[in-house]
Amino acid sequence: MFVDKAKIYVKGGDGGDGIISFRRELHVPDGGPAGGDGGKGGDVIFRVDEGLRTLVDFRYQKHFKAARGEKGKPKGMHGANAEPLIVRVPPGTVIVDDDTGEIIADLTRHGQEVVVARGGRGGRGNIRFATPRNPAPYIAEKGEEGEERWVVLELKVMADVGLVGYPSVGKSTLLSVVSAAKPKIGAYHFTTLTPNLGVVSVEEGRSFVLADLPGLIEGAAEGVGLGHEFLRHVERTRVIIHVVDISASEGRDPYEDWKTINAELAKYNEKLAQRPQIIAANKMDVPGAEENLASFRERIEAELGENAPEIVPISSLTKQGVRELMFKAAELLDSVPETVSAQELKETADRVVYKFEEKDDDAFAVRREDDGTYVVEGARIERYVKRMNMNSYDAVMRFGRVMRNMGVDAALRKAGCQDGDTVRIGDFVFEFFEGADYVEE
Repeated sequence: MFVDKAKIYVKGGDGGDGIISFRRELHVPDGGPAGGDGGKGGDVIFRVDEGLRTLVDFRYQKHFKAARGEKGKPKGMHGANAEPLIVRVPPGTVIVDDDTGEIIADLTRHGQEVVVARGGRGGRGNIRFATPRNPAPYIAEKGEEGEERWVVLELKVMADVGLVGYPSVGKSTLLSVVSAAKPKIGAYHFTTLTPNLGVVSVEEGRSFVLADLPGLIEGAAEGVGLGHEFLRHVERTRVIIHVVDISASEGRDPYEDWKTINAELAKYNEKLAQRPQIIAANKMDVPGAEENLASFRERIEAELGENAPEIVPISSLTKQGVRELMFKAAELLDSVPETVSAQELKETADRVVYKFEEKDDDAFAVRREDDGTYVVEGARIERYVKRMNMNSYDAVMRFGRVMRNMGVDAALRKAGCQDGDTVRIGDFVFEFFEGADYVEE
């Protein structure tokens, strides 16, 4: 089963919690803090595996969550970091953030990988919070939550040569003749619903990958027919073999077919208009094909002159001209830089567009809700509250100092907050007392 699009959920592992612990050793009075840090949560990493050719596995598993970091340990020992979760994808996979539409990565080479969801940092144990003023703190942090998001995977097949053209012009038949591929062949439009790949051997030690791409029609660039589903596969090909029905067996003009499909390729991606192309004038075994070929050649040369692509008359049914076509495709591949799209692929494959946002922004805002509760919103202060374990006097006192140092106290007073008023930061709710401690409800 060929699947070239999937939507999945990924989540990095949460960091392990730091712990509160103290040295308890014989003949060691007043043992100091000894609570270790939690380990880092596992990253979710996508890695290219050239043995895969489809995204079918993601139809059955849509959630990928990395392991959590280990909790801290006594005697100052830190918890172990979690192993990353490796998700294998085929070459040609584009990873897109579902919420923003941004490209996270374009993976094309075997072994290439990208971190899609980072694991959370481990919480600090109380050994980290010892100070001269408080040498035995009852303070520890919870592990940070791992990154999470929905991503869309799109597969663009990796082929050297792509067969394009209107439906039922003989692309699948041609692929079946020149390779061991067995595509579905039928006398009706859109017989091919998914790209088919085959390896063509033109001589000993010389071969290339040929892709039979589903038929295109006018309006494909706007999504008409199966356009959007399959035009993206053409982007990866280095050379295009444009198959036309030179016999006009379905009543269409071969020249207009050729112009229409080229226009759709250019609309979808302007670079496809410059892609090297060979025209395969198929169905030469049908009466009237010779006359149509002469007219077709004349009109193309009149329009493009010396820039006209080479026209190779063939018959997929009788195999006339097929061998010559494959040799010409191989020669053209040799003359094309290591892909016409190689530089394009390098520009995208080595570039990660998505940037993980830094969360250490000190900015915050204070607002008052209808029930009189004051709400403080800000990335850093919310993250601090979420990670700090507020179940000890030391932790609450430290929280109060952080509030004052960040200017949250002053902002609350400016907004009209009085002693005894309720304040909420994230899920943490407490009573505000000016110049006093903070007491959790």
